[in-house]
Amino acid sequence: MIEDFLTFTLAQQIPPQCEGAASGFTWKWLAHGVVLLEPNQPLDSCDHIAISAGIHGNETAPIELLESLLQDLSRGVLTLNVRLLVLLGHPSAMQTGERYQQIDLNRLFSGQHRHYEASIETQRAAQLESLIHAFFSASTQGSQSSGKKWHLDLHTAIRGSHHVRFAVLPFQESQSFSRSLFYWLDSAGIEAAVLNQAPSGTFSYFTSHYCGADSCTLELGKAKPFGDNDLSQFAQVDLALRHLIEQGIQDVSPTKKPPILVYQVTQQLTKLTENFTLNFPDSVKNFTTFHQGEVLATDGDTTYTVAQAQEWVLFPNAKVRPGLRAGLMLIRTDVELG
Repeated sequence: MIEDFLTFTLAQQIPPQCEGAASGFTWKWLAHGVVLLEPNQPLDSCDHIAISAGIHGNETAPIELLESLLQDLSRGVLTLNVRLLVLLGHPSAMQTGERYQQIDLNRLFSGQHRHYEASIETQRAAQLESLIHAFFSASTQGSQSSGKKWHLDLHTAIRGSHHVRFAVLPFQESQSFSRSLFYWLDSAGIEAAVLNQAPSGTFSYFTSHYCGADSCTLELGKAKPFGDNDLSQFAQVDLALRHLIEQGIQDVSPTKKPPILVYQVTQQLTKLTENFTLNFPDSVKNFTTFHQGEVLATDGDTTYTVAQAQEWVLFPNAKVRPGLRAGLMLIRTDVELG
């Protein structure tokens, strides 16, 4: 069944066998698009890794990467030495090739789904919260209690970017981030990291804040339909994921900072009404630079301008619903690694 995980997920069919054994591990189908894999002989320090993709259904390359990893695990080409939860976030949207159907799923976590009328997305957000919370809660029990907890949420962007591969790290009150995670990001070819400055409804914020995991959202290129992805462009992150699955989370000596640029959010462009308009073309890439005083967007009597000497734009999108984020502005910063 592991070899057909994506096929059954897209068809939204329950496989004829929902649990079993493969090469060196056992597996269990927990829900459509969610499978748990556990090594046969867990180490006392077994790490607990959750990898998700398809939270937006049209972002297919990471889904294909995970399918390849599962197939190689099943065939014994790849050895499992961590507790692994694989989640394909939005099977209905994956099936139709849409980003979402009614509401952006990645705005609905941390209980935000309760503020909307019931839909496929609100129900799926609640289900994913429950499944991943149970996965990480089990990591604090028994002989596996000393293992580390990571959640990597794999995405591709809807627009071009001056940093082709980058990470977005959820808000941390301590403002201290995992040194091991930053070094792993560097090994995966991630060019920049963005530090969020406020809680949010993203999947990675939920696992960070409510599950105690080191979490991040990874943007790995441009969103394309199934079959149109050149997976050779994802070779470095694929290799890093395989190393993580086989070797677990590696401790890093605090001798030097990894060569990765760090930004932090300095302001959010919120769409207040349907009059919201961005003051630059839709073709503008992520991490495009703007200078102090430039008008970024208008929304009736509200005007958003660049406050710092330089700011970089991220995720501009005037088509979101009123009340939601229509873009982020960033500044360069340093990061404290723990």
